[in-house]
Amino acid sequence: MFRILYYEPRIPPNTGNAIRLSAATGAQLHLVEPLGFDLSDAQLRRAGLDYHDLADVSVHGDLEAAWKALDPARVFAFTTRATTSYADIAYEPGDVFLFGPEPTGLPDHVLADRRITDRLRIPMLPARRSLNLANSTAIVVYEAWRQQGYAGGT
Repeated sequence: MFRILYYEPRIPPNTGNAIRLSAATGAQLHLVEPLGFDLSDAQLRRAGLDYHDLADVSVHGDLEAAWKALDPARVFAFTTRATTSYADIAYEPGDVFLFGPEPTGLPDHVLADRRITDRLRIPMLPARRSLNLANSTAIVVYEAWRQQGYAGGT
């Protein structure tokens, strides 16, 4: 299945929603520290509902530790500064979807990482800054899963 990688997430409900998304789709969720919250945060727990035990969530001390654990073949970094649309990619099981912290997005040094296969964007109307992190993640995960015929789903 697919792997979601949140680089230094800040807003607990977004990560809680990603936990629920992971449980619903089978995607793994990887979090890179420092986190802007504690995993026992009430807002995170509330957003994830009772799906925490059904999700595959890992926390990594830094990005290098995440790369080591993921050993990714393909990494797609999501940024409003990209020119390629997320819909133009043929996704493969095992792909990593990298998202940056709210509200700044991925920093330049992460976007320059040699492991990044491509930088992608989700189209929006002009003069809009960005989408919500959890919504962006759901858009991408469901498109990738759709391309795989919703393998394992009902």
